[in-house]
Amino acid sequence: MILHRAAWVLPIAAPPIRDGWVAVEAGRIVDCGASHPPAGSRVAAPPFGTESAAIMPALVNAHTHLELSYMRGLVPPAASFDTWVRAMLSLRRKHPDPFAADIIHAAGAAIVEARNAGTGVIGDISNTLVSARLLSDAGMPGHVFHEILGFNAEDPRGLVDAARARVEALDLTDAVVRVTVTPHAPYSVSPALFMAVAEHAAGALTSIHLGESQEEVHFLSHGGGPIQAALEALGAWNPKWTPPRCGPVEYLEKFGLLSDRLLAVHGVQLSYRELAQLTAAGATLVTCPRSNQWVGAGSPPVEQFYASGVRVAIGTDSLASVEDLNLFAEMAAIRGLSSRVPARAILESATRIGADALGFGGEFGTIEPGKQAGLLAVRLPDAVGDVEEYLVGGITPGQLTWLDPANPGPEP
Repeated sequence: MILHRAAWVLPIAAPPIRDGWVAVEAGRIVDCGASHPPAGSRVAAPPFGTESAAIMPALVNAHTHLELSYMRGLVPPAASFDTWVRAMLSLRRKHPDPFAADIIHAAGAAIVEARNAGTGVIGDISNTLVSARLLSDAGMPGHVFHEILGFNAEDPRGLVDAARARVEALDLTDAVVRVTVTPHAPYSVSPALFMAVAEHAAGALTSIHLGESQEEVHFLSHGGGPIQAALEALGAWNPKWTPPRCGPVEYLEKFGLLSDRLLAVHGVQLSYRELAQLTAAGATLVTCPRSNQWVGAGSPPVEQFYASGVRVAIGTDSLASVEDLNLFAEMAAIRGLSSRVPARAILESATRIGADALGFGGEFGTIEPGKQAGLLAVRLPDAVGDVEEYLVGGITPGQLTWLDPANPGPEP
């Protein structure tokens, strides 16, 4: 049995422990505490030598688009969501082969970057399923949402069946990566296709971009606007479609997709009433504040998110709309948007809630007996009084190291 000691241990399921320890055996957490460690334990070398450290569970990035990683730095920040989407789609059309070597290489490098920044579980949106094999090969646990679009699809059930066949062909037997079919967003998926996905995905995890922009809300309420113009330009518009005259959450409810298996991503434009609907359904809202600002969707109302009682997880979104995949930077963005959200709640969003939402709560998200020993050590300056507040203030990869559960400890 190996004993890791640190100035602080953050179980997440309980308050931080000063001068704490975590006992690990055979890759699993045995226990943690502040006194009376298990007898006969082998004490690991301190992760940073004589410097102070905090031990915490691996972070969970609940929303990425790894296959867009090749777009890093190529799609500039925009004043409106419509402007950003058009620029992103224009760039994507210049790379017609989604399986090109540079796209695959960039996605693989992004997984390494995420791990180096403290991420141990990923929720990824994929149109091609490239990321599923990459995550599996990298040993990165994750849930891949195979995203389908089609606002004027002639054969919605055929689209879903084809997506299911692609998932089944993956033959992922190691259980590190799980895959389900999911619709993109209310403005890119027809009612018939939503119904076809809902019938297939009954009881399965679903991740949907929801309430991200003012354009989306206007489109559902009134029709027309930039979204209709974009669909027409793409040749994807259905002239028979009529606006449902409701908000994004109510729209999903019509298809039976509002449940505790839903990850509603972004939610920038959702009202407090809609957040209450998500809360009542047991859904999880995934906030990506840095991306929201980059794409012109606005700043998410994070105080409303937490005050509503909805389960809040955190994602970075893609490298097409954010500088890096550092979830600590995302937590710092949340702190920058509100000083009133407790640091403990932000940390829980980046760990336990994300793990639960992606179906990995039994293995990751907290430091508790029986869970996998995916333990992260963060270098601390001397005399940190409020370790939780420090951790949501912005941590860089250079301040991090992973604790190896199978060895006496990493070299300082």
